[in-house]
Amino acid sequence: MKHLERQFESLVRTIRKRRTAYFFAAPAIITLLAITIFPLLYEVRLVFMSWELTTSATPEFVGLQNLIKVLFQDSRFWSSMRVTAVLIVLGVSIQLGIGTGLALLLNRMGRWRTPLVSLFLIPVMIAPVVAGFQFRMIYHDQFGPLNYVIELITGGRWRGFAWIADPNVALFAILMTDVWQWTPFLMLIVLAGLQSIPLELHEAAEVDGASPWQSFWRITFPLLLPVIIIGILIRAMDAFKLFDIVYLVTGGGPGNVTETISFYTYLQGFKFFSLGYTAAMAFIQLIIITLIARFFLSFQKRQRGEI
Repeated sequence: MKHLERQFESLVRTIRKRRTAYFFAAPAIITLLAITIFPLLYEVRLVFMSWELTTSATPEFVGLQNLIKVLFQDSRFWSSMRVTAVLIVLGVSIQLGIGTGLALLLNRMGRWRTPLVSLFLIPVMIAPVVAGFQFRMIYHDQFGPLNYVIELITGGRWRGFAWIADPNVALFAILMTDVWQWTPFLMLIVLAGLQSIPLELHEAAEVDGASPWQSFWRITFPLLLPVIIIGILIRAMDAFKLFDIVYLVTGGGPGNVTETISFYTYLQGFKFFSLGYTAAMAFIQLIIITLIARFFLSFQKRQRGEI
């Protein structure tokens, strides 16, 4: 009988603890639902609506018409997707290569490592809006310091070049701006991974006669791969929604050669006020970025042997 009473009292205490936990967690849950779940459901509803604020005050149900138009009739959508893909693939690859090289150099340093890391992280701490405005001035064809420095190096043979007005170079200018700002981020991630590798592994490889190159490919790189995958995933997701730099440096031009998918979505929503069509584009982007994240996370699990 006493045993049953103790079990009952334990059950009551557990229920009270859970109620208290739910009480304190309720505000966070409600806030999360309000700022994430509700907007997502509202967006899904808009996908199937035609709501042009310039001509109609009420949305009209059109079914899959918005999705069909985006996927099969809007060449500008796919053009902006190609621009975004170039920025993701080339940008993240360059950032990873330079960041890994810097991390390997910094990992060999002693007391100078901390101040140098702090110095390299300055671009990451700058707001993208500030970075965009800064590089717009750097790329200026008449007063920009970039053309001035090149003119000094070439002895005056180089004259002002329109970096952000030339269709063949404008995307490169955006790419270099993104590389300048976010390479230190991947450098920091790789450096953290390098410092977590036990020194005993490299010492054992050196005793066995392994060269530095063999030690890197057989020990360092496999142990760094999970960290690198996470860094690539974070940067790919961030580059997919690149907007600030494009808006400030080129405005999507000249023409639409630097128009990313985020910038095109902004134009549809806040310039053309086509809410249903904008929601359809945003929904497709959500699916794409989810598939990208799924791919990288599945690859990481395979590397760990969890699949």
